[in-house]
Amino acid sequence: MQKESVTTPFGRRPVRLALVREQLQAAETKPARPVEKWKVFRDTCEARERLGLPDRALTVLDALLTFYPSTELDGEQDLVVFPSNAQLSVRAHGITGTTLRRHLAALVEAGLIQRRDSPNGKRYVHRGRDGTIEQAYGFDLAPLVARAAELALLAQDIAAERQRLRRAKEELTICRRDVRKLISAAMDEGVSGHWDAIEAMYIALVARLPRHPDRLQAESVLDEMRLLRAEILNLLDFQKKAQNTDGNDSQNGAHIQNSKPESIHELEPCSDQEQGAAAVPDRQPRARPNGRKSSGVEATGDKTPSFPLGVVLRACPQIVDYAPGGAVSGWRDLMAAAVVVRSMLGVSPSAYQEACEVMGGENAAIAVACILERAGHIHSAGGYLRDLTRKAARGEFGLGPMVMSLMRARAEGSQRSA
Repeated sequence: MQKESVTTPFGRRPVRLALVREQLQAAETKPARPVEKWKVFRDTCEARERLGLPDRALTVLDALLTFYPSTELDGEQDLVVFPSNAQLSVRAHGITGTTLRRHLAALVEAGLIQRRDSPNGKRYVHRGRDGTIEQAYGFDLAPLVARAAELALLAQDIAAERQRLRRAKEELTICRRDVRKLISAAMDEGVSGHWDAIEAMYIALVARLPRHPDRLQAESVLDEMRLLRAEILNLLDFQKKAQNTDGNDSQNGAHIQNSKPESIHELEPCSDQEQGAAAVPDRQPRARPNGRKSSGVEATGDKTPSFPLGVVLRACPQIVDYAPGGAVSGWRDLMAAAVVVRSMLGVSPSAYQEACEVMGGENAAIAVACILERAGHIHSAGGYLRDLTRKAARGEFGLGPMVMSLMRARAEGSQRSA
């Protein structure tokens, strides 16, 4: 151990072993070349928050550096400066004595300077006959030389972090504008869908942003805002394709038939005997124009998805485990997973088929996903789905409250776990 490299403070100020280790490290670290003191000071200013320094402490450090005559700090030289508190206060723009002592202690605590206290605690210097300094008592600037490379890297990292935060804020501003205007346009033009619920999700995302967010907070909200924007665009694109399909059918005068080769209903048997469904005496099937028998429940007009797919998956994540390949990349994957879940929950094929006819395949899959999330609280999943189907046929049921309730419950659970 280099005993001459370690000093303890004067008076009642205690010494900490961490400060002793820093003194030894500064003594052992010999840079290959001198460092420019104002460059080190600028790096320290950049890293101020990481070092836990108040801004006034940097003013005191600036004043200390002015007492060192050279513009370069050389580790081979004695780097002790010894101004009195009065001189230091003047160069620190008139800072009071109490505040000065507090910020000097903060600089020592941060490991940027070291105390070289005299026997009586005063700051002074012993000079030789030729005027050279033989021994100085005051503040040693050697830690700045030892940590010059560390402070430079820290400053670069902070600058890069600041740039990432600025870009995340810019992208978030653009994404917020897109989502807000897309929702307003869809509402103004009467596009079908639960736009009130989607708008509520947008407002909830914006409310999560603090007044001065850090990069992680901004990027987290940005990722969800991007997902919401993508799902809104998918929903609007779905509406456009549906309108184009309806227009082509009316122009061609095609007769109505259930001839979709990729229909989700073809994953299940067609007849009641094959499905194993129980007979329902109080409902008489009625003939449809195309010759097929109706289930006795009239279909509603709006069968477009009630929510964006991403919103559904955030509210009902369990259904992803039953999708092909364990991932849901589109509505078809969700509907295929709903067929598996329907069977697992004991819902008869006829009940699910009625739900698809009344709500639409996508909305029926959403309903099954919601039932899966609340399976522990539902006595009969099949009866529950039939009841929802009847209410939907009468216009008394919407998926919005179910999905939003699950979203709120999941958010509250995340807050409790955090």
